[in-house]
Amino acid sequence: MKNMEPQKLYDIGMIGLGVMGRNLVLNIAGHGFSVTGYDTDKDKVDALRDEAVKHDICGVEKIPEFIALLHSPRTIMLLVPAGAPVDSVIKELLPHLNKGDSIIDGGNSYFKDTDVRVRNLAAKGIHFLGVGISGGEEGARRGPSIMPGGPKEAYERIRPVFEAVAAKINGEPCVTWLGPGSTGHFVKMVHNGIEYGMMQLIAETYDLMKRGLDMNDDEMHDVYAGWNKGELNGYLVEITSHIFSKQDEKTGKRLIDEILDVAKQKGTGMWASQSAMELQVPIPTIDLAVALRDLSVFAKEREQAGILYQRSTQHVTTERKTFLVQLGRAFYGAMIITYAQGFALLRVASDKYKYQLDLESVARIWRGGCIIRSALLEDIQQAFHARHDLPNLLLAPKISQKIMDYQEDLRSVVCQASGARVPAPGLMVSLGYLDAYRSVWLPANLIQAQRDYFGAHTYERIDAKGTFHTEWENE
Repeated sequence: MKNMEPQKLYDIGMIGLGVMGRNLVLNIAGHGFSVTGYDTDKDKVDALRDEAVKHDICGVEKIPEFIALLHSPRTIMLLVPAGAPVDSVIKELLPHLNKGDSIIDGGNSYFKDTDVRVRNLAAKGIHFLGVGISGGEEGARRGPSIMPGGPKEAYERIRPVFEAVAAKINGEPCVTWLGPGSTGHFVKMVHNGIEYGMMQLIAETYDLMKRGLDMNDDEMHDVYAGWNKGELNGYLVEITSHIFSKQDEKTGKRLIDEILDVAKQKGTGMWASQSAMELQVPIPTIDLAVALRDLSVFAKEREQAGILYQRSTQHVTTERKTFLVQLGRAFYGAMIITYAQGFALLRVASDKYKYQLDLESVARIWRGGCIIRSALLEDIQQAFHARHDLPNLLLAPKISQKIMDYQEDLRSVVCQASGARVPAPGLMVSLGYLDAYRSVWLPANLIQAQRDYFGAHTYERIDAKGTFHTEWENE
């Protein structure tokens, strides 16, 4: 470790030296910027010092020392758990900060909390940026997708660092200023919602292959690896192929078969669903994915229900090779629908919260580094480039043609899943969303009539403007 000279000042400070924080520090330093890191855990500070031998990095154990080592105006990034820990760190920092300093929250904070922090700190002359970061441990070290929101002035100060460390696609960094206030954290929340949906869909393709086609892990590895070479290319498909070939060191069996079938959720997917309901934007594939994670936790109840409602899964009746082609095309169609729901939520939120979002830019920075990166995002970026006010991706000509080409595969797979008694609710609800979205007429008139019948909530008519009420029980 370098001997720290008293007059040495650093470009950026990092608070939180866990897996993400430490790797992002090393990424930043590897691109020529000096970084000082702080953590309440002395072992993490020592670990950073050990790893920092070849870099312009300094690890410290006290906030005053940490602050004193930074260039003014100071730029401090937090990678700590969302919620109270963020406010606790801010409270500890404030006595040592000056007007014009910037705090960057790089965690998965709830966007409404970010709005409060932006306002409160602005009143003190402190800039606060909410920045979504996606890519996990490897992304933090090698190049994540970065989603910044907050004061443009503060972003410009950190922009050279973010552009240097972000993932690159065709030389373009996967980062851009997205908008004011909580824009960055809202975009990251929706990113995670889409991630939930895509993971649920992939899990259903796995189930249909495992129980519907009685395929083994090697065969499923080959399918996902093959999918990743074509239009389904994407990070989640790629890692899924790797998962099926991983051996468990403890048992010698495939690791996937030793993992409990319970998947909890930490909150960002739930927040996406809650926000969509507040904004009245339907995102049923994402909602379903959140609900199925919750359902997976009820393992004992599922076991009891399995005994009560005895039934065995059946084999898919379609010939295997044909079904696998249909399954890949069905997954692709459902994936488009999941992205469409997420971008529709971003569109409405941008208008409601005055984010000024450029959805083409969102698609562009999601093409590399992030968990939901896929070849499909190239088409999505082009769709928003062609029409910046596009309300839903399903209305984009090239994308709608794909949906029309693959809709019968999705329909066939859903029917096969139902017949084989293999649960595929994500694929089913995606198809339901598509059928409802393209339906010129929906039976909501009956719902209006029912509400007026039992609660005098009134209804609207086809042939006249205004609202109406009927005394339904009067003859």
